[in-house]
Amino acid sequence: MPRLRLAILASAALSVPPLAAVAAEGMWLPSQAPALARQLKAAGLRIAPERLADVSAAPMSAIASLGGCSASFVSPEGLVVTNHHCAYGSIQFNSTPENDLLVRGFLARTRGEELPAAPGSRVLVIESLDNVTRAMMAGVAPSMTGAERTRRLEANRKALIAACEAAPGTRCDVRSYFGGTEYWQQKMLEIRDVRLVYAPAGGIGNFGGEIDNWQWPRHTGDFAFYRAYVGPDGRPAAHSPQNVPYRPRAHLKVAQTDLKEGDFVMIAGFPGVTERYRTATETQGWYQDIYPTQQRMLADYSALIERATRTDAERIAYASALKGSDNFKKKIAGQIEVARASDLLGRKEAQGAALGAWAARPEHRRTHGLAIGNYDSLAAEALAADKARLVNGTLARAQLLSAARTLFRWANEQQKPDAEREPGFQERDRQQIVDRLSAIDRRYVARIDRAILEQALAEVATLPEASRNLALEARIAEIGLDRLYAETRLDRRDERLAWMDRPVADFAASPDPFIQLAVAAYKADMLAEERQRDLAGRLDAARVPYMQAVRAHAASEGRLLYPDANGSLRFTFGHVKGRPAADGTAWTAFTTAAGILQKDTGKDPFDSPPRLLEILKARDWACCASAHLGTLPVNFLSTTDITNGNSGSAVLNAQGELVGLAFDGTLEGMLSDWWFEDQTTRTISVDARYMRLVMEKVDGASGLLKEMGIR
Repeated sequence: MPRLRLAILASAALSVPPLAAVAAEGMWLPSQAPALARQLKAAGLRIAPERLADVSAAPMSAIASLGGCSASFVSPEGLVVTNHHCAYGSIQFNSTPENDLLVRGFLARTRGEELPAAPGSRVLVIESLDNVTRAMMAGVAPSMTGAERTRRLEANRKALIAACEAAPGTRCDVRSYFGGTEYWQQKMLEIRDVRLVYAPAGGIGNFGGEIDNWQWPRHTGDFAFYRAYVGPDGRPAAHSPQNVPYRPRAHLKVAQTDLKEGDFVMIAGFPGVTERYRTATETQGWYQDIYPTQQRMLADYSALIERATRTDAERIAYASALKGSDNFKKKIAGQIEVARASDLLGRKEAQGAALGAWAARPEHRRTHGLAIGNYDSLAAEALAADKARLVNGTLARAQLLSAARTLFRWANEQQKPDAEREPGFQERDRQQIVDRLSAIDRRYVARIDRAILEQALAEVATLPEASRNLALEARIAEIGLDRLYAETRLDRRDERLAWMDRPVADFAASPDPFIQLAVAAYKADMLAEERQRDLAGRLDAARVPYMQAVRAHAASEGRLLYPDANGSLRFTFGHVKGRPAADGTAWTAFTTAAGILQKDTGKDPFDSPPRLLEILKARDWACCASAHLGTLPVNFLSTTDITNGNSGSAVLNAQGELVGLAFDGTLEGMLSDWWFEDQTTRTISVDARYMRLVMEKVDGASGLLKEMGIR
């Protein structure tokens, strides 16, 4: 059984493991780059490793977050490149049955033709990442109840964020690292005027669709461009014709050299969530109960949308929701299967046994002996709460119910001083709520929303009564779904936004049936939240000593550790590399133009634009071919370590130049969120040379290429 080679932020005093021990695993913090200098250089990095630690300079200062996806600046005029599927919501939002950009694609040939991105779109530019552990733990005492501990941590977090956001246009967050043993504050410039510049046709950007998703070989041109705008003073501002393109501190240069198998690559972005420090007990609960439930619910949700969308307008309205659901249902199914085939639970049990044996030694028993058992003793309660939260969360898919509950919660929080309001309902969150309420207009059909609510209610009914909001269910039954959708006015944007500034008393007196539901649900919602707050505090108090034991165990073996992904800026490095596959076969490191011609059927999802097929058949790719391959590369594999949130991440060569964009993994590597496996984990990226061919030869985006400095 291969041994898990963890890697997490530890003190610089820890000895650095040999290259073979680190392998390609690790979602490293920028500040860890100097400690990894020897490995980075040995792997092939040709710039100073210390440059990766400086988030105010290239290449890291060119990396941006879209709040769920990653991106990077590629020109001094605020041009941002990311994945097509990361821009999908904006493409959908600007589509109509008469001008379906999801199918046709879009190119703004002038700045004036650029389209506003979907409401809520942001480009977040990293400014600093600082350790604030001491400030976060101020006033936290072992004698506190779980709820008291959570409230103290929340108060400390809000105080830090308020101080950090004193400068206008700044967005800050404080995140937990190593299970609460450390806290780091991420300060970002929040650019709110984001515009869609270019997206290739769906037959390129989404070539292969769900059939090819999480699969290799892959031939998808998964890229798109935004532009970030700021006010004339250079500070973030709301969308305005007077705004000007943002001038980033640095932008990435597109590589002109030939990328080939074996070359060093690194990826910089904002990976979402990994679970590599979960115990065997937690692993069993998620893989035997929670994940199967989630996968089934996603499959049911996708099937409902496919059945219910009858017209082009309805298909467009729910395209983004369907794409997201399809993506995660397939990923989770792959995770479950690979976990079974590779005996993930057995590996976790062996890993836990090794940690337990180390903690039981006389020299460790006093400091770490009880940590593992104390943490695991809360596992059953935590797993039950996680499942209930997941199932109850399906009610949020019903957009008007979700809007009403958000509005009533906002009204209640407005009665408190801002510093005492719940996270997500402070004044700093107002615009995000307005954006979410506004976006409903282009993503809502009453008949379909009703079907989604009916499906969610059936799911919630499977939970124990103690885990349900019975007052909400009773009020829905009393009003009836017919009245809910016939008599509400929340299907109008102006009506939804008008409720943002109304007092609680207005809600209580409202005849709108969805507002009535929100009022009926509120008391039980708050009780459930308080129970969750208490559990979260108790878990945090138990998780901290558990993770201290994990870190001390790693230090005793000379292993440098990295934190689980949590949405903060990270980098990972490895090499362009294929891998063995089924018996007698192998995955090559690159796919090429030939694969597009072989797969194309002329029907969705294998319906390449005629112009692309014409170019490929004529082998008209001299601008962009690989000398090593003798043909046009499309996608490539690398041994880098990514997860959800890394979509759109820049793939850089040894000189820190852009060679592609990460956009997917493979089903065989789905275990990596919980356990990294060198032999099977691969990142799929779109090659920058294929991006150039599509831009230059298919869509005529020569102006963008010139702006990016491409000869």
